[in-house]
Amino acid sequence: MASAPAQIPTSFGHELRACLRCRLVKTYDQFRESGCENCPFFKMEEDHERVVDCTTPNFNGIISVMDPTRSWAARWLRIGRFVPGVYTLAVSEALPEDLQTICEDEHIQYVPPKR
Repeated sequence: MASAPAQIPTSFGHELRACLRCRLVKTYDQFRESGCENCPFFKMEEDHERVVDCTTPNFNGIISVMDPTRSWAARWLRIGRFVPGVYTLAVSEALPEDLQTICEDEHIQYVPPKR
């Protein structure tokens, strides 16, 4: 069963942001309009301030994943269960504590970045 893919970034300039939980990469406007396909519980499309809290422009590298379940790179990056899309290799910021609490309440795993 194939998952519906995430939006592909419409630009690869400075407006790109990565979700701090799943590392999905899209533009700020795309997160504001449709949220994060892997993290709908953050409700970014309903609260535009949340886009800034849940995403970061500071990340390293990107990878496009077409079939996460069959990709060794997706498994290695721990994104094998996410929707097809564009992801960053690493984020350097941690999810704020109040958003980590939302993850816990939803029984969603959050792995903070390594320092």
